[in-house]
Amino acid sequence: MAQTSARDHLEACLEQINDPRGEGARTCLTVYAAAARTAADAADARARSGQSLGPLDGKVVAVKDLFDVQGETTRAGSIALRDAPPAKQDAVIVERLRAAGAVIVAKTNMSEFAFTAFGINPHYGTPGNPADRARVPGGSSSGSAVAAADFMCDIGIGSDTGGSCRIPAALCGVAGYKPSKFRIPTDGAFPLSYTLDSIGPLARSVADCAITDAVLAGETVRPLEPVSLGGLRLGVPQGLPLRDMDATVQPRFAAAIAALGRAGTRITEESLPILEEPARVQQEASFSSVESYAIHRQLLAGHANQYDPMVRSRIEAGRGISAADYIAMQRRRAELVREMDERLSGLDALIMPTVPIVAPTIAELSDAGIARQKNLLLLRNPALANFFDLCAISLPLPREGGLPTGLMLFARNGQDHRLFGIAAAVERLLA
Repeated sequence: MAQTSARDHLEACLEQINDPRGEGARTCLTVYAAAARTAADAADARARSGQSLGPLDGKVVAVKDLFDVQGETTRAGSIALRDAPPAKQDAVIVERLRAAGAVIVAKTNMSEFAFTAFGINPHYGTPGNPADRARVPGGSSSGSAVAAADFMCDIGIGSDTGGSCRIPAALCGVAGYKPSKFRIPTDGAFPLSYTLDSIGPLARSVADCAITDAVLAGETVRPLEPVSLGGLRLGVPQGLPLRDMDATVQPRFAAAIAALGRAGTRITEESLPILEEPARVQQEASFSSVESYAIHRQLLAGHANQYDPMVRSRIEAGRGISAADYIAMQRRRAELVREMDERLSGLDALIMPTVPIVAPTIAELSDAGIARQKNLLLLRNPALANFFDLCAISLPLPREGGLPTGLMLFARNGQDHRLFGIAAAVERLLA
């Protein structure tokens, strides 16, 4: 069978974006049709001459609305920034994608300023979940997940501060990756938390996530080799990460653990009281609230009424934290990061549900109490990787119909390539 050209593939993606029956208008806030066609044609010309810029050459990519694109205002999903000066240059990761031959098709919707786990955006609309359009897609990288799941692109680029790649990946049925933070520069990405922000891909396969991760990190793309599951040491943390699983997540997670056991993986139940510590450290306010208040205080002074009230309240929760308390938070976190790294030295990875619940309906979140409870549930497990400075991936769990759910793997900081090998093996087993 003849290989589809980059241009033909792009046109299929644009057709999905422009389909009035689909979610393209709410998913893609800016569509770069003309520039993408030029990039796709260039990729095809390289292919005809036997040249390639690497495995991302000609792949269709969509980037989250918080990344700078030269000459454009970076909205970060908000109307409060619509009159801000245009970006003077591309974000570092956008430069690297272009240099690798990626065809950037669109900027994707998101939770305003990357705050909240639902992916709801009152300004630009909320993309419906691919499995049930009445449900949220998850956030904050909502548009990147929907675009990948709905074949508007091959790969979506998101940010991940407390699960913002992995939550929508789990709820939309794709893979989402959070790298070791130090590997990928955040220059040109509108910040949420300087301490916790990471940048990662969402895609329909682990392989596409691994390729993209290497490009974003400025690394040479290495072959992805699934590890042997036999003898692999995976720890299931007891307590917090397994609480409150709903009737869909619990049996699917149990089935995945059983399948890994049959494949020869050494599954151990791990007592990790350290997982309770992030809530204690951030009892008064989270790192995201404290740092985002510092980022937003001038903008809030003149544009507070343009913020989503839920987002504004979470930002303003950081207003009252003193410098002394903030420094104490940072020092305690550093201690806990070291303790967690030592604790994980005897394991290849931790394994847990990405989130304990399926995607809530958009309607039910109009109740403030329900919204707060479910937001905390969605953030609970993924945010642990950011707090403890780990790398993490969410994989879709098998489903026969029904709503998507995710399986998450955590590995030690810097063990990204090894984690991709584990994830590829788990993906193959569960497929």
